[in-house]
Order: sequence, then structure tokens, then C-alpha cells
Amino acid sequence: MTLTLKDMAPEGIMIAGGGRAILLQIAHPGVGHGVVQHSNFAKDPLKRLHGTLTYLYALTNGTPRQAAKVVEWVSKAHQPVRSAGGADHPAYDARDPELQLWVAATLYDSAILVYENIFGPMNRADAENIYREYALLGTALGMPEERWPGSRAEFRDYWYDAAARLRVDPPVREVAAQLMRPRNVPLYLKAAMPIARTLTAGMLPAQLREAYGPEVFGGAYGTRQDLEYRALMASYGVVLPKIPLAVRHAPMRYYLSRLG
Repeated sequence: MTLTLKDMAPEGIMIAGGGRAILLQIAHPGVGHGVVQHSNFAKDPLKRLHGTLTYLYALTNGTPRQAAKVVEWVSKAHQPVRSAGGADHPAYDARDPELQLWVAATLYDSAILVYENIFGPMNRADAENIYREYALLGTALGMPEERWPGSRAEFRDYWYDAAARLRVDPPVREVAAQLMRPRNVPLYLKAAMPIARTLTAGMLPAQLREAYGPEVFGGAYGTRQDLEYRALMASYGVVLPKIPLAVRHAPMRYYLSRLG
């Protein structure tokens, strides 16, 4: 049976790639300064992560009504997120297909990285099918279908070209610090953040990890941190496949229940 996005998205461990995806997203100048100007990370640092998970689960495993509801929410939230640019920031528009493509691309690339670390490499048929289905995360918001690269090879070319243009300036670094070292979160989430920082730092490209710097991750990333990251991934790879699906899919059920 071919693996589908409906099978893959509910795996709770996929949340481990959420921090990586967001830090990649906001390193794109158009996305990053839109977030800086129009989001209140200090007040609710995990809001973007919660919104992304709700959007993903509703589109892949929700009812048509739930999917339509989150698309409407996200579309309305994006309407005011635009600027002609200025001395301290570039022009941006959250409805720009290029930005929608980049956000979808970060979710796809991060999901594949996590999934294959935990469950092993996909076969060619599964990999091709998952890649095609991930275009939905962009097209649901209006990105033209043809903007999604036509093959995984074309996606790699797009990815490396886009990644070369990423940059982290002080306002974006501050947003990243608020996400990875949040203050206004429950104690149980604060307790989990060291693991989240280790996983996020370990999965980020080295150049981008260095650009964000130790103030985001709580210290410099070296051999010890890399060993911790690899040990976490290895242990998850041994334990998680043995856990019942009902437990592994619990986060998805929680987020969908919030939609009604």
C-alpha cells in the first residue's frame, strides 16, 4: 500500500520538525518581516506552531468543513500581512505565491527529514506520492499548482537556490528566541523546550543554525549537542514504531477536536 499524506501527517513525532520549519520560514525576508511586523510572539510564542498544526491536520485528515474553516481563518489572517517595504524591511505580502511556496516547502522538507529519521527511508513510490500531495499545503491558500516544482529533483534545485538567499537579522533572531525560549507557556511546555531546542538545532542547516546563534538555542552547538541530537533521534526510531497508532495520533485528534 502506498504511503499517503493522510497516513504520514498524524504521526505525533512530526511535531518535532515544527521548530525547524518555522525558523526556515522566518529566515526568508518576506516571511520573517511579515511575522515581525504582524505577530506578537512575546505574548503567544507558540501561536504560529499551533496554527500550522491545525492547518496541516485539517487539510490532511479533517472533514471538508474543518478544512474549509482553517483555510478561511488563514486567508483572513494573511490579508493585512503586507507592506510595500521600507528602510528597515523588504516588501512582503503573505498572499504572495512565492512565500506560500516557501512555507509549504519548509513543511515538506522538515516532515521528510523527521519521518525518515524515525521510520527509515521511503521507497520511491511512497516518496513520489508524498511529494505530490504536499503541494496541497500551498494550493489550498491560492498558490498556483504549477508553482510547486514538478519533481523531487526540481524541488532540490529550488530548495538550494532559496536557502542561499535566507538571512537572519536582529528582529528575526528575536522572534526565533521568543519561539525557542518562550516565557508565557505552561510549565510542562517549558520543561520540554530543551529537547525541542536540541532537535531544532540538530535538524537545521549548519549555516542557518550559526546565523541564529546561541541566544536562540541556549548555547553554542558543538560535538556534545550533536551527539545529544543523534541519540534522541536514534531512541525515537527504536521506541516510536512500537507505540500504538492511537497514542501516536493523539495530537492530531486534539487539534481537530478544537475545530469542532
